Amino acid sequence: MAASMVRICCYASRYGPRILRRRTRICLAPTSDFHCSSPAHNGLLPSLHKRGILKDAFPENATQDQLPGLLQSGPQTVYCGFDPTADSLHVGNLLAIIGLLHFRNAGHNVVAVLGGATAQIGDPSGKTTERQRLSADVVEANTRSIRESIQRIITNHEVHFHDGSRTLGTVTVLNNLSWYKSWGVVDFLSEAGRHFRMGTMLSRHSVQSRLKSADGMSLTEFTYQVFQAYDFYHLNQIYGCKIQLGGTDQLGNLMSGHEYIHKVSGGEVYGLTIPLVTSSVGDKLGKTAGNAVWLNRDKTSPFELYQFFLRQPDASVEGYLKLFTFLPLAEVERLMEQQRKDPSKRLPHKRLAAEVTKLVHGKEGLESAKRCTSALYHSSVQALEEMSDEELQELFSEAPFHEMLLEPGTTVIDACRTVGAIPDGPRGYRVVSDGAVWLNHKRADNPEQVLIPKLHILSNGLTLLRVGKRNFYIIKWLSLGDGPIEQGSQ
Repeated sequence: MAASMVRICCYASRYGPRILRRRTRICLAPTSDFHCSSPAHNGLLPSLHKRGILKDAFPENATQDQLPGLLQSGPQTVYCGFDPTADSLHVGNLLAIIGLLHFRNAGHNVVAVLGGATAQIGDPSGKTTERQRLSADVVEANTRSIRESIQRIITNHEVHFHDGSRTLGTVTVLNNLSWYKSWGVVDFLSEAGRHFRMGTMLSRHSVQSRLKSADGMSLTEFTYQVFQAYDFYHLNQIYGCKIQLGGTDQLGNLMSGHEYIHKVSGGEVYGLTIPLVTSSVGDKLGKTAGNAVWLNRDKTSPFELYQFFLRQPDASVEGYLKLFTFLPLAEVERLMEQQRKDPSKRLPHKRLAAEVTKLVHGKEGLESAKRCTSALYHSSVQALEEMSDEELQELFSEAPFHEMLLEPGTTVIDACRTVGAIPDGPRGYRVVSDGAVWLNHKRADNPEQVLIPKLHILSNGLTLLRVGKRNFYIIKWLSLGDGPIEQGSQ
């Protein structure tokens, strides 16, 4: 990405908790209340509306003339915030990033604000209980990791989805801790707090729902809307930002920002909301609900992300192609026509999965997902041979990984017993001879069979051992020199 187009104001790192296990279906609100006037019929806002990316706007009447006119008058600055309450964003956040990328693709400048400060307060929107407090060190580490993820997706979009026919807007990634760390509590309340009215703050849906809950609402959470409003004001003053993008659960916070800016500076700003990604039972799909599909590889592999979208029901795939890809709407319609003619090929599903995986993980991630798919579902030995150790461990995430010394005369039953795949004694011998053991997708029913390179041991020095239908073991063979076996060393 051209250096002139990107300004990065925080640092990157990666953390690696567990890989996603759960499979989830996602749903989105099928209708939108967003409206645009006829003069802007071919503009950006109607296009995003047709794709289902925009749902509501504030002020409501601004979408009919003011906002389309503003966007057509020249490059504008649009921002969206992401609180680093985990070390990775998820699919629900991806839709917000895609929204920013659509604005950038239209020549507008976009700002991603990482809430290094607000993550320590906790957004009550959509929450039934108060968020567990995070230490400053954890928030800082999460911020670095999410910054890296956003930068990766932005780069993938520019490399793989931008055709060069338009000039892209700039990208700025900020950490809001940078403008709060110099504030004292008394100074901030004296400066910003006097512009907020308790009645208005108490009327917000996010506040009302929490006040009625058994646990109530803390003062810390209650002040969140003040901080998000001030974020908008700060960006408006420093970057000329007039548009904020957020989930539908952020509408109250967007309204607070609009009201605060209007009171302090008299400026006109606007809020746009995108639909929330929810599970099949209507729960918000994210880390709080425990059903997140993550955007970092160390939490959800490219293969798992690919399969997540590939397995979406037929009724959802057209909507997801419009939401999660940059395919022209005419191309989406062509794919759906192919689906109607031959549903068994599932061409829209495959295209959806490929487009999203390439956006999130790049071309290499998509190729990795396809290799894993071929190895697991099509019993492709070639795909196994081309897989890295990392891909194998991602694909067979529950499978034990063993390094073994390849000694002359090592047999099938030796390998099985060494990794603990079969019982000791005659019972284990029968497991092999009865045909329950497979090496690299080929049945190995002779316990005394000596392992043969290129058959039982792949050219990458690995063996995939399966006992029964679901018990996998990965063996990495070492040569007598204690190094990994290389192709041709046999």
